[in-house]
Amino acid sequence: MSSTTRFDRAFANAPVIPFSDESKFILFSDCHRGDNSGADDFANNRNIYFHALKQYYQNGFTYCELGDGDELWENLSFDTIFESHKNVYGLMQQFYAEGRLHLIWGNHDMVYKNQNYVEKHLHTFFDRKTDSDQPLFPGIKVHEALILKHTETNQELFLCHGHQADWMNYVAWQFNRFMVRVLWRPLQGAGISDPTSPAKNYYELIKVERRTKKWITQRDNQFTITGHTHRPRFPEPGDIAYFNDGSCVHPRSITGLEIENGAITLIKWQIATTEDGFLRIIRIPLEGPQKLIAYHTK
Repeated sequence: MSSTTRFDRAFANAPVIPFSDESKFILFSDCHRGDNSGADDFANNRNIYFHALKQYYQNGFTYCELGDGDELWENLSFDTIFESHKNVYGLMQQFYAEGRLHLIWGNHDMVYKNQNYVEKHLHTFFDRKTDSDQPLFPGIKVHEALILKHTETNQELFLCHGHQADWMNYVAWQFNRFMVRVLWRPLQGAGISDPTSPAKNYYELIKVERRTKKWITQRDNQFTITGHTHRPRFPEPGDIAYFNDGSCVHPRSITGLEIENGAITLIKWQIATTEDGFLRIIRIPLEGPQKLIAYHTK
């Protein structure tokens, strides 16, 4: 199966979510939430991420997580991850309770393709205080892709993780998971990176981006947002409409995409030092806002 076929299938099966200029979305991906050990890349930015997500919750945003939210290659069980970052899942639970949470699976949490796994691990959690199962995300389904469709312009924004363009991380993901869990995780502390990852292998990154852009062009410049490569992308109107929200495991910062007032913005959250010597978490717009309609071709 080619990358084109994988993208086509994901697009055809994607649930459609209506939105308007009044809608507000925050898109993050590649959090790689782990077990809070030395191999947990998310742990370095968890305070930044939690603060940013809390701001979005308080301001009425809907959270779309575009895959690799949970690091289920290095870790055998979601339960360990949940216990390590319980405050994050508590906040996500609030989004979900208000119908403001949508999850997409990536290669590192591809086990969420299996609805039985989702029901077992995400619908409830075991509360040690009460010795009973409690609701976490009851009834949730994790999708391969989503389509945001504007109610007035009919513009469609295609959201997926992006590993559809990466054979080794889509078709051969179980082999890669085994290699990461057995080999690369122990070596990570020594600074040895996984060579199969496009986020850490520039040659693989370029191949993934090239295949993705080819599919977008074949689909009449289909507006597409992915993660996977960890490299933020924000095209100009008239260019190939290929966006990437980056990741939440950049050194000392996270990046994402905001959709608000019918426009899209690439943002970064990081820790900054104030003039009086205090540390605070700040939001920095990197690109945009740019009106979505500027990319509409139909």
